[in-house]
Amino acid sequence: MTSKKNDATPAPRFEEGMTRLEKIVEELEGGRLPLEESLTRFEEGVKLSKDLTRTLEEAEKRIERLVEGPSGPDTVADGTLSEPGDHPSEGELPF
Repeated sequence: MTSKKNDATPAPRFEEGMTRLEKIVEELEGGRLPLEESLTRFEEGVKLSKDLTRTLEEAEKRIERLVEGPSGPDTVADGTLSEPGDHPSEGELPF
């Protein structure tokens, strides 16, 4: 029995993508690549950057859904997690 995950080539893991993007930046900043190779690396870097940004946005949405849970958001205005009725008074530490 085979499982069908996705017809498209799977995207590299986030960490692998970040490592590759850092390498591309180093190569471009080094200034030793010929123009055509520089353009090719730049195009690859732009695509990687967009893919990594999308991955981060999706992770953020997943976290927001988990935090909200079935009863709505459990966050305060500054985005930190809190329990209902657990807001510190002025000058009081939040923990």
